[in-house]
Amino acid sequence: MTYNNSCSCYGDDAPIAAIATIAGNSALTLIRCSGKGSLEAVSSVFTANLKTAPDMQKKNTLKNAPGNTVIHGWIAKSGGHGKNAEIIDEVLVSVFRSPKSYTGEDSLDICCHGGSCVGTAVMAALKTAGFRGALAGEFTFRAFMNGKIDLTKSESVMELVCAKTEEGRRHAVSRLCGSLQTEINEIKNMLVSVLAGAEVFLDYCEDEVSTDADEIAGKLPNRGIALAALDRLKKLSLSWQMERVYKEGITCVIAGLPNAGKSSLFNMLLKEDRSIVTEVPGTTRDWIEAWVSIEGIPVRLVDTAGLREPSDSIEKIGIQRSRKLLQEADIVLYLADGGQGLTKEDIEELETYNEERKRYLLLWNKCDIARPPNPAAKHPAPQLPLKDISPICVSAKTGEGLAELCSAISSVISKTTGLMNEPACAAVGTVRQKKLVDAACSALEEALMLTEQDAPLDIIAPLLRDSVNSLGEITGEVSAADILEEMFSKFCVGK
Repeated sequence: MTYNNSCSCYGDDAPIAAIATIAGNSALTLIRCSGKGSLEAVSSVFTANLKTAPDMQKKNTLKNAPGNTVIHGWIAKSGGHGKNAEIIDEVLVSVFRSPKSYTGEDSLDICCHGGSCVGTAVMAALKTAGFRGALAGEFTFRAFMNGKIDLTKSESVMELVCAKTEEGRRHAVSRLCGSLQTEINEIKNMLVSVLAGAEVFLDYCEDEVSTDADEIAGKLPNRGIALAALDRLKKLSLSWQMERVYKEGITCVIAGLPNAGKSSLFNMLLKEDRSIVTEVPGTTRDWIEAWVSIEGIPVRLVDTAGLREPSDSIEKIGIQRSRKLLQEADIVLYLADGGQGLTKEDIEELETYNEERKRYLLLWNKCDIARPPNPAAKHPAPQLPLKDISPICVSAKTGEGLAELCSAISSVISKTTGLMNEPACAAVGTVRQKKLVDAACSALEEALMLTEQDAPLDIIAPLLRDSVNSLGEITGEVSAADILEEMFSKFCVGK
């Protein structure tokens, strides 16, 4: 791995400390410490006994503690121990010795009482003892630099912190456990074997190499392995479509005429009263949004103003905003009032978006009092618009049909991401990983294309090397200082 340790921000091994829990009233606050001399520095503000004057054995209780142990004691202001100490808080200190720690350095986790004042006071004592405040992501950066984790696992740490749903958490943990790292390394090893075979041809005369006649004629050695690697790379690239949904979520807009039950459905999906519901048309004048998990997918659910000719300038603005959201939405839930049936206005609204029907779901609300028209009836009601859209019967009052609605939303997402019934496998979790997988895929595709044209191997081999290097960048075997600093600076402080 190439990295310049003279980096002024992230490259040193000085003792660092940071509060790793959210500030505010809480039962506990956790302060993480790591770096060269961190055990000695914490020992200078730690005392194990308040009642007696310290002898050397008690003074060195923490400094001599073995790794993976927890020591009870007190954090004091620098300069005093025992009876002479000005105590800040009672604490438990977990000791982790190099190399068996998260960062690979001597590390400590100080568990003190909650509240912003306690944590701030302990941090002030640590800075007096020689610690500096940790930079964003610096603990994970050091773990990477010390070979404890690769870049895919490093990025999965922040994915885990930011996971919006249980399914997103599960995918992030899979990468933290090494699923992506293993897949990348296996593909890279396949390409290395192909590259090695090609370079043998370049380094030795053809008559010195025992091989098949087709390969001697200029065909790429181990071409079958290269094709298998390309197939796996393409699957990894496609996996980003669904992973992006789990990370960023999708926008689902509830639309329809006034009093169709949009706000009631919004509240029902959220399981709380967020939108005001009345019988007065036009109650919702502006849109309101909230995040909800639907079958493990984070959904930004938006309740909008009823679509109609506005009665005043304020309602006009709300309806304009609603129409803009409809254009930007990933999925639109168009709600029809089952009590009134499909009106001329409903049909006009639905036909306006005729070309975007794949992301529209037609909901027949109030199905507890009225069912949708039956096309097979002897005297059927007016036909539903958009023949390839079947209405989903729901009741925002009773909750009937909500399970079917959630399933339909999940199905639309699967269709638009192109991963319907895709078997569980390793997946890329960041844009950086996606770009590098695509770069590796592109270089390998070009190399294979050139082999079909019987191009010389001295042109093909560099493309194979580019593909291998791109995969190395994903795991961090090949990394530039500025790229690493940019990536870790987006982490939380304390991570």
